[in-house]
Amino acid sequence: MMDDLGATKPRPALDAQALRGEFPIYQNNPGLVFLDSGASAQKPRAVIDGVAEFYRRDYANVHRGVYQLSQRSTDHFEAARETTSAFLNAADANEIVFVRGATEAINLVAQSWGPAFVQPGDEIIVSDLEHHSNFVPWQMLCERMGARLVLAPTDASGGFDLAAFEALLGSRTKMVAVTHVSNVTGAILPVERIVQLAHTKGAKVLVDGCQAIPRMPVDVRAIGCDFYVFSGHKVYGPSGIGVLWGRYELLTAMPPWQTGGGMITQVTAEHTEFQDPPHRFEAGTPDISGAVGLKLALDFVEGLGRDAIREHEEMLTGYAIDRLSRIPGLNLLEGGQRRISVLSFTLDGVHPHDVGTVLDQHGVAVRVGNHCAQPLMDKLGIAGAVRASLGVYNDRDDIDALAAAVEACREMFSR
Repeated sequence: MMDDLGATKPRPALDAQALRGEFPIYQNNPGLVFLDSGASAQKPRAVIDGVAEFYRRDYANVHRGVYQLSQRSTDHFEAARETTSAFLNAADANEIVFVRGATEAINLVAQSWGPAFVQPGDEIIVSDLEHHSNFVPWQMLCERMGARLVLAPTDASGGFDLAAFEALLGSRTKMVAVTHVSNVTGAILPVERIVQLAHTKGAKVLVDGCQAIPRMPVDVRAIGCDFYVFSGHKVYGPSGIGVLWGRYELLTAMPPWQTGGGMITQVTAEHTEFQDPPHRFEAGTPDISGAVGLKLALDFVEGLGRDAIREHEEMLTGYAIDRLSRIPGLNLLEGGQRRISVLSFTLDGVHPHDVGTVLDQHGVAVRVGNHCAQPLMDKLGIAGAVRASLGVYNDRDDIDALAAAVEACREMFSR
């Protein structure tokens, strides 16, 4: 943002109340306190209307038609790839593979890169903070290849233990798969340092960016990782679209995972030749409108400013930690010194599902359960927790409403 003299003006702080006007869900659900963006964020009008307009005006299948409508649809689809590439500061748009979500992206790498490069006796390291989607695919790969899955621990504060991780690295380490931001505690992992340490041993690194992408700037070249994945629905885009970013030389070395139309150059009875990345990994008709919606969502986030979003959610996270910590019997799960936007807790004597039900009666939407992180829950000695996760539309009033509803729940179950 430049003034008439060319000086950069600071972006204004986010006004969450004003932003709610951009999200129709709030107009259609008066009084809603939505604190489940970590599961799936609400959609701004620009995304909803833009996808509808694309269907009304420009939809056709992509990459296959010589007629103008198909060419326009293809242009929209590939523009989404270019936008995503710029959003991640990728070296080339051809490093962007569209998939259904981060889950599919991780499975693609595990089932394509994995068998090509992992041998019996090799090791794959994951953190104990991982979502099942960044745990089970590697576990299955290890079982298939005779490799070993190694767990990198968090420390007593809930932060990633770099020293313990470094000690686990060895010449047999082939992949390190870690989250950028924990979906349970909001812990921000030191991914740049993790990558540096892993690369000294020749290991590749995949980063699950689902919780980071909506909340902070992400530069894959600065991080230095080899793969980065995220889901569109968590960054205010549609569900059913996701992104795998991979270094082009790695994608080129990986065999196709799924086969079908659109990803081949020639098929004969004897042999099939496959396209270069990214199309090699995009078999069949892709989620065209999902990619269009993802572009609109990323444009929306850029318009707000990723630094502004991070500052807003860091401020709100600090406020929430302070406010919730003062409730007797509420136990916040530790997230280390660096955490953002995701807070999980238990309430003495009350099952998390009961807490969630009572909060819903007060108009507060949160997540309950093990949050697809059972290894972490086992380590903490709990079956589940209540999770509140933030978005750009949240403010201190939402945290106050959450705290008031928790206090009402505590009083109800103490009678």
